[in-house]
Amino acid sequence: MHLVVVGGHTRDIGKTSVMSALIRAVKPYGEPETQGRLGWTAVKVTQYGHGICSHNGEPCGCEPGEHPFALTEERDAAGRADTCRFLAAGAQRSLWLRVRQGQLAQAFPALQRALSGDEWVMIESNSIVEFLQPDLYLMVVDGSRRDFKESARRFFERADALVAVGAGLQEEAWPEATLSGARRQPVFPVSARDYSSPELAEFVTRKLVDGRR
Repeated sequence: MHLVVVGGHTRDIGKTSVMSALIRAVKPYGEPETQGRLGWTAVKVTQYGHGICSHNGEPCGCEPGEHPFALTEERDAAGRADTCRFLAAGAQRSLWLRVRQGQLAQAFPALQRALSGDEWVMIESNSIVEFLQPDLYLMVVDGSRRDFKESARRFFERADALVAVGAGLQEEAWPEATLSGARRQPVFPVSARDYSSPELAEFVTRKLVDGRR
């Protein structure tokens, strides 16, 4: 499996938009003669806190072991959900893993089985890198947003590159976060209009092609 993971330091900063832009721009294999044979399988991982059920994302009084996770496949490319946007961008498959906080290890085998026949996979998540070693891990950052999730803080040093939206990377915005790795990670600015960058697409393509050699 060739795997790209797209994470972010907080919620609602454009991770899905960055991933959709990459699905459009980066063709599997990165070689003209093979483009179009296979497409990306896109996965969105959503972790819910206490009181919200993984089964449907609604408030629920179930016990943690009752509905620890749900894994579904999206079919509607015309819908408004993030998983629909992946299909609209050109993904051949789009999956949504909904899991309770702290239960990702329990859900991981089901995800592995669902992806067993897929060669090119892109996952929107931070925490998944605890269980998988991606070919490329991108961290979306926005210096105008001060919140820094614990999962992002844990894995920030493992990011291969930063995707800077809007205000981009501003270390002073996150005094409590460990950002020393930002001095060695390449940074690719994108606008909040289209979240795309030719340089980022080239970087991802090059990394995936190099990984086949």
